[in-house]
Amino acid sequence: MKPEIHPNYYHNAQVQCVCGNAFTTGSTKPVIRVEICSNCHPFYTGQQRIVDTAGQVERFQRRFGLRGQ
Repeated sequence: MKPEIHPNYYHNAQVQCVCGNAFTTGSTKPVIRVEICSNCHPFYTGQQRIVDTAGQVERFQRRFGLRGQ
């Protein structure tokens, strides 16, 4: 392996979610910010929520609604 081409590895990297959950993991970045974690993801919580970041759900519903009429 070539020396000094590999990134630094942080054994206690802090992961922060927008829901307020925080935990530590290993990573090449010291702080990781995420939008969805296992504490708020619908698969793990059992809640049905639609996460729409680009308006794709509304666009699909409009197309489906027009086609059904």
